[in-house]
Amino acid sequence: MKYFVLILFTFIFLSSGLSQHKDSDQKNRFTLSGFIKDEKGEALIGANIYVESIQSGTVSNPYGFYSLTLPERIYLVRYSFLGYQSREIEINLHESVNLNVNLDSKSEVLDGVEIKAYDASKMLKQTEMSSFMLQTKKVKLIPTLLGESDIIKAIQLLPGVQATGEGLSGFNVRGGNHDQNLILLDEGSVYNASHLMGFFSIFNNDVIKDAKLYKGDLPAQYGGRLSSLLDIRIKDGNRNKFSGSGGIGTIASKLALEGPILNKKGSVIAAGRRSYADIFLPLSKNEEIKDNNLYFYDLNFKANVQINENNRVFLSSYIGRDVFKYQNQYYMTWGNVTETFRWNHLFSNRLFSNFSFIYSDYDYRLGQTADITGVEWKSSLADLGLKYDFIFYPNPNNTIRFGITSSLYNFKPGYIKATSDSSIFNNYEIPRSRALEHSIYLSNEQKIGRRLAIEYGLRYCVFQNIGQATIYNFNEKFEKVDSSTYRKGEIFNTYSGIEPRLRIRFSINPKSSIKGSFVSTRQYLHLISNSTAGTPIDIWLPSNPNIKPQSATQFAVGYFRNFPNKSFEISIEGYYKDMQNQIDYKDHADIILNPELEGELRFGIAWAYGLEILIQKKEGKLTGWIGYGLSKVDKKFPDVNLGKVFPANYDKRHDLSIVTNYRISSRLTASLNWIYISGAPVTFPTGRYMFGNVVIPVYSERNGYRMPDYHRLDLALNLKGKKTRDRKIVSEWNFSVYNAYNRKNAWMIYFKANEDNPNITEAYKLYMFPIIPAISYNFRF
Repeated sequence: MKYFVLILFTFIFLSSGLSQHKDSDQKNRFTLSGFIKDEKGEALIGANIYVESIQSGTVSNPYGFYSLTLPERIYLVRYSFLGYQSREIEINLHESVNLNVNLDSKSEVLDGVEIKAYDASKMLKQTEMSSFMLQTKKVKLIPTLLGESDIIKAIQLLPGVQATGEGLSGFNVRGGNHDQNLILLDEGSVYNASHLMGFFSIFNNDVIKDAKLYKGDLPAQYGGRLSSLLDIRIKDGNRNKFSGSGGIGTIASKLALEGPILNKKGSVIAAGRRSYADIFLPLSKNEEIKDNNLYFYDLNFKANVQINENNRVFLSSYIGRDVFKYQNQYYMTWGNVTETFRWNHLFSNRLFSNFSFIYSDYDYRLGQTADITGVEWKSSLADLGLKYDFIFYPNPNNTIRFGITSSLYNFKPGYIKATSDSSIFNNYEIPRSRALEHSIYLSNEQKIGRRLAIEYGLRYCVFQNIGQATIYNFNEKFEKVDSSTYRKGEIFNTYSGIEPRLRIRFSINPKSSIKGSFVSTRQYLHLISNSTAGTPIDIWLPSNPNIKPQSATQFAVGYFRNFPNKSFEISIEGYYKDMQNQIDYKDHADIILNPELEGELRFGIAWAYGLEILIQKKEGKLTGWIGYGLSKVDKKFPDVNLGKVFPANYDKRHDLSIVTNYRISSRLTASLNWIYISGAPVTFPTGRYMFGNVVIPVYSERNGYRMPDYHRLDLALNLKGKKTRDRKIVSEWNFSVYNAYNRKNAWMIYFKANEDNPNITEAYKLYMFPIIPAISYNFRF
């Protein structure tokens, strides 16, 4: 392994050196570098820096930093970012120049002049594919359930991404389970991204700066999941003046405040959001409703300070929780905490680094308070991590990234405790466990001529189980035979592996390109759930001697075409993904508070392949996208379904989404979503027999039937308040209708005997959401 990494290092630096020599033109070379921000001081991620005379450039990193090393000359440099007014600056590069650039965020129509901030060539130039960047100002226009803007609901409208269930925040990507998605909030892992049993996500749209989804084509600096990465970054805060925003909605209200600190050397943002159904429940005349309690809240905080030109520190925090109580008898609460400290340091104008200290925690509790059955169940997962990332810009043709990560996990799958002396329950606990995960990565994005670019890299991971721990041993029939005990601090099991990453881009002409990618990933954390959609009481388990790491390899190829004059982008991608050591369950598995849970699991393989088409229009009065996905996902487990191939629960063949926004005037915008998804596989009873006086159902093969197809239309109208120079508060109203034509989509199909003739079994459809109107009022100042 060490020789392989050494060879890769050598190849990368030789490549960068050769490129530098080739482009030097026997002249002195100097570096143009700096940060790109908006007028509030927010770093712009992925902004374009382009030099027309050499037909090359770069993009800003996640902190807005850029660097270009060029021969001595006068250059015209263009800075651009979608939704911002571009700037062209002439630079005499006779010495290294540090240039920080601010781009103005403007409305698309200003005094009758349309601002062209759209860079049609960006998608074609980058090696990256199978990814999508979401802007929060576009997300808030998308009609959603009860009018609550939601970044997760927006990504579910993309091809290759499907919701785990109607209205839920879980999602499947390219044939992967919902636990195979890595969700990061300012680099902190989010293990359950849902509020209100999954109907809303934990992300407050008002504080999100940037959200990017990678559908399997993960960069080398990321790992730990098989299917996707959702990387969400929080705003830094307005560095120039105090400002705020807020909203009052059908289900929740929110407020965000931001402003400069330390004489504008830094900034801070703080935001809160809370639902208020619990405020109105006591007003109900129904005694079974008025004594209940149901609400969620979340808090975001972020501060940053620029110590000097080369150093900047950040502190960000998220706390969120859901609470449900039923008549002071039953209760359930769950929530996330993430804390991130980051230090940006510039070693030089070509070497950028970021050090991160990260803490994440997810826990839940549920119980009942009655004396004889008084009990409480607790479960949690916490991780503490360090990351050190570097980006080196040797020349315009090479961008080298490398770094290390290390994390400590603490798993507490379940602890049950009697809450009264008269309780019939006994105290017991599913064995706790701890684990370490380390990784090192190296990659280079290299341009070879004007048509070809390659990004290649490696990620090497090590996962270690650490005591104190008790591991049950099972035979080939998954029966427990004995157990092994390990002392505190003892490393008793280790998994490791190399994860290669490769991207290739070939430009056919200035308007089109083809791309290909290969990625290998491993997953050491596994979600154990009795629901295909996920619930707050699911538990995470680490890989151990009984549970091998899941692994996947994905190949993808795509064609990309721009129509710059009409602001259209079209992409067509095909992929094939092979997955090993996949987890399923035996029939009638018992996974709730089972100390021998690993004996209920079954292991096999899965494979997915499909085609995705995305047509986007990013400018003009009419914007939005049309996405279509055609996919197939199959599994094969020796101990499930008699060893025969069966479709995964999330094998939904066709997925079509139409998302449109039409600007009627400078104040009024209309939005429409239409969604169609093929029915998901399901296992139904096909017969029955009598055993004594008990009716025993006979079921089909695993996932032998399908639910009815799903489709829905959502509408919204967004009305902005009048703008005046004297008006300090800008407001807008949002009116939305979810499921506008009242489609009764099946949430569940269940069976029961006919009341008049018990020998007849009838199927019943349960649906959740009829037409649901919503209204919200938003403001900023």
